[in-house]
Amino acid sequence: MTETSTSSTGSDTPAGGYLSWDEIVRLKDTAVEQGLADPMTRQLLFAGILPKYRASLPQFPAPGQQVLSDLNSMNRVERLIDGSIPLALWLRNAVDQLTEAAARDLYQGALDRVSRDSAGEPDVAADLPTGETKEEIVFRDDTVPFGFLGGGALAGTSVARVKVLPYEGGALLQPLALPHNGTGWLIAPGLLVTNHHVVNARKRTADERPVADPADLRLQAVNSRSRFDYLAEEDLDTDGEVTAGDLVACDEELDFAILRLSGAPERPFLRIATEPLRVTPDMPVAVNIIQHPGGEPKRIALRNNLVFEADDRDLKYFTDTRGGSSGSPVLTDDWTVVALHRGTRRVADVSFQGKSTAFVNVGTQIGAIMRHLQEKAPQVHAEITAAQAALPRP
Repeated sequence: MTETSTSSTGSDTPAGGYLSWDEIVRLKDTAVEQGLADPMTRQLLFAGILPKYRASLPQFPAPGQQVLSDLNSMNRVERLIDGSIPLALWLRNAVDQLTEAAARDLYQGALDRVSRDSAGEPDVAADLPTGETKEEIVFRDDTVPFGFLGGGALAGTSVARVKVLPYEGGALLQPLALPHNGTGWLIAPGLLVTNHHVVNARKRTADERPVADPADLRLQAVNSRSRFDYLAEEDLDTDGEVTAGDLVACDEELDFAILRLSGAPERPFLRIATEPLRVTPDMPVAVNIIQHPGGEPKRIALRNNLVFEADDRDLKYFTDTRGGSSGSPVLTDDWTVVALHRGTRRVADVSFQGKSTAFVNVGTQIGAIMRHLQEKAPQVHAEITAAQAALPRP
């Protein structure tokens, strides 16, 4: 098989890529079985992927060989110059084309792993309950006041798409520094919260999750770009990116980072919870996530977002998120932030609203972050506390 380099369009991943060779072969075999190898389908599978990159891929006469070559080539590319992950986009398009459940599960599982590893998400323990019954959520009032919509629109103005370029040794990572996407939100005037792994801007490998040197981490933070009003692709043509002046606090274990923005226009900041969110098995709590999945325009997850487990540090919930959603605020129906979304896990043999599989998302409780700040960064804690005290409480 001919291997390709991505030169001007992207960079090769470390040896092994996102998926193992056996996984690539299984994806190819399933593609052939499900009709995805049809040459007419190839254009659909490459939707949203930079045309210049697609044109660089080798051509083969046999459809199965073409799919295998495409998968193998994309597997070795960490990301393209626009920050997109070609393998993730291809897999997402493939999932949309599949109707057979086992094939969809295989492709969705591969997509979840690529999205997770490309974002450098840390592992989260999968100590999950054995199931969840549909009857627990059918006989309850899921309506909300009409003002809920306006509150969500206002909360969305505080959420930004964040792009971070990787540095190493005080210079942009060579041979080509490609942006990592994430989401951030305002917790106080000029203070933006996102994940540590978003600012870390390192792809996780099979053996480790590299951590940037503290000096490089700060460089990555101050050279980050946040765009608050990114609602559609045409918004990229307008001036609206905000830079950061400093990285004022962060913690790898809790997976948070707080950036002080430079010259940011005044805009609302989000109210945070003063107590950890508690749930009981018979009364799940609905949450909402405003996010920039895959670095795309702003989206909001409102459906099927139920917290099913919580402790003083972590919140676990079902929802719809993708790579790039890391750093999003997890909000209750009164638009109070209860957690910082940090990662997504897919589990098998878990029933959720009649489905045999479900996503398990994990966020860090805001209370855990505030306790850390009170101990490790008291000035930042005091600044946030003072700003929050001025906000009305529900």
